[in-house]
Amino acid sequence: MADNKEHLIIFDTTLRDGEQSPGAAMTREEKLRVAKALEKLRVDVIEAGFATSSPGDFAAVKSIAEAIRDCRVCSLARTLPADIERAAEALKEAVAPRIHTFIATSPIHMEYKLQMTPAQVLEQAIGAVKIARNLVDDVEFSLEDGSRTEFEFMCRVIEAVIAAGARTINIPDTVGYGEPGQYGAMIGRVIKNVPNSDLAIFSVHCHNDLGLAVANSLSAVLHGARQVECTINGLGERAGNASLEEIVMAVRTRPDVFPVSTRIDTTQIVPTSRLVSTVTGFPVQPNKAVVGANAFAHESGIHQDGVLKYRETYEIMRAQDVGWNTNRIVLGKLSGRAAFSARLETLGITFDNKADLNRAFVRFKELADKKREIYDEDLQALVSDIQFGETAEHFSLIAMDVASRTGRAPHAELTLRAQGNDHQVAADGDGPVDAVFKAIEKLAHSGTSLQLYSVNAITTGSDSQGEVTVRLEKGGRIVNGQGADTDILVASAKAYLNAINLLETPDRVHPQRGV
Repeated sequence: MADNKEHLIIFDTTLRDGEQSPGAAMTREEKLRVAKALEKLRVDVIEAGFATSSPGDFAAVKSIAEAIRDCRVCSLARTLPADIERAAEALKEAVAPRIHTFIATSPIHMEYKLQMTPAQVLEQAIGAVKIARNLVDDVEFSLEDGSRTEFEFMCRVIEAVIAAGARTINIPDTVGYGEPGQYGAMIGRVIKNVPNSDLAIFSVHCHNDLGLAVANSLSAVLHGARQVECTINGLGERAGNASLEEIVMAVRTRPDVFPVSTRIDTTQIVPTSRLVSTVTGFPVQPNKAVVGANAFAHESGIHQDGVLKYRETYEIMRAQDVGWNTNRIVLGKLSGRAAFSARLETLGITFDNKADLNRAFVRFKELADKKREIYDEDLQALVSDIQFGETAEHFSLIAMDVASRTGRAPHAELTLRAQGNDHQVAADGDGPVDAVFKAIEKLAHSGTSLQLYSVNAITTGSDSQGEVTVRLEKGGRIVNGQGADTDILVASAKAYLNAINLLETPDRVHPQRGV
């Protein structure tokens, strides 16, 4: 990158705001694995969670703060002393800790949600920043619902919190209301009108309700924002957040437009995208920019001819620059332990102990007997089963027999293990998958409601593993279960059992809502 480019700080909030997608809540172990991938990706700031929201989130923030050495680690906190102190405690071992405190500043939020006057909000914001600044050197302040905040009040709050010690000011488009021209211009006006704006970095955090999160973020960058808050795959509540990969590659691809550069290792984008998709159970749509399966595919004959003659005719980025080339190495049944271990290391996958690695290798060999070529996508699914699928196995699948014939009700017979004992269960259903789920429920009695069932082919070919996602809801709590197998019915059973097991996991509690 050119030396005269200003640095654009990439603030990744996949582990905090991204986790607020229904069903995307992660365990401490899952968060730590994603955090290590984000460190390898070289994001500047990892927002690890909302420390005060639950014991599980506190433990996750603490673990990430202890493990990450090459990124700032941040915890969200409301403008409440207890929240801020809890965040500081979780971040105590971080190399570069940041407390991110926020309060709503729009008229509608102040009146109906907070039931506070503007004067009270201003006073609480100042007090929170002062408390945080006494605990850590790096404090970020966010004006929740900033895009609908009255301009004069926004400037008053920002000037006051900068004076109190905040060195990053975030103006979020919390509800995705912003429009690129207006939103970017607003950021520029704020920077120009706040007297002490030169003492802070201005940040944006945009939601995608109107499909404008990335456009709004980039417009803000053109008007002076030097931090963008974003998530892998655009993960986030409702329609999601600004997509990290799209922002980074837009800046990288159009240096003629954007006067900034990032320190991101773009070759890690696709591996990180796949990891987040696997951990959360949210598949990436095929036509998703940068990381979708079709992002660099060309079906049109005219396009194919052009690309073959000169790649730049229809490709503005190289696939290998975002990590696609690193995912084409194929393993097979003749591949040994050394090749298997080396490939996992390249993918950034590690195990806490040798026993888990051995189990993964056995699973790899079993899979190699079923399909001729094993790709990185297969390894990600296989390893996730080992690392996370069995951490709380209240129920597990031992064997199953499913019969489906034309003119007859499908029938499923399963052997399930619960608390060390094997149980035989059977049920008919409207289809083979329905029969499998009904058979499981005869033992589990989970009381859940099935919200989503989806099947995604992990790789190409008729011998591809099917990755099944099952979303269950119980008492307002939503989880995504995943299962992968070359047999779709086995994968479905695994996914359903995984979801039930996750509901029994105490540290998989959905975080509080933030900015």
